[in-house]
Amino acid sequence: MDRRLISSGSPFEPRIGFSRAVRVGSHIAVSGTAPIAEGGDTACPGDLYGQTKRCLEIIEQAVIAAGGKREHIVRTRMFLKEIANWQEAGRAHGEFFANIRPAATMIQIVQAIDPDWLIEIEADAIVA
Repeated sequence: MDRRLISSGSPFEPRIGFSRAVRVGSHIAVSGTAPIAEGGDTACPGDLYGQTKRCLEIIEQAVIAAGGKREHIVRTRMFLKEIANWQEAGRAHGEFFANIRPAATMIQIVQAIDPDWLIEIEADAIVA
């Protein structure tokens, strides 16, 4: 099968050796996605709801670049800095996916690469 790499243009991709997303056949895997604003800073500092929305927007852009749509996302994994605040991440996720309702996981992590990141999200999509 063909392997298609989707880049965000981040300088970290070649340094670390990863792609924003990879499509193989009908499967699209989206790497851990941090809440990065257009200018490269952390989006919505201190706002878990806003950071979750930003991560999901970036994920959707990657899925579209790989030939998919939001509706093709079947799985998300949310890595939260503070699990006690899960409701804000859940609210943003629920609004974003509405009736799509992918399989989802939320777990607390010890630390993200940037201490201002309150969440990082991975996703998988299947394009029929």
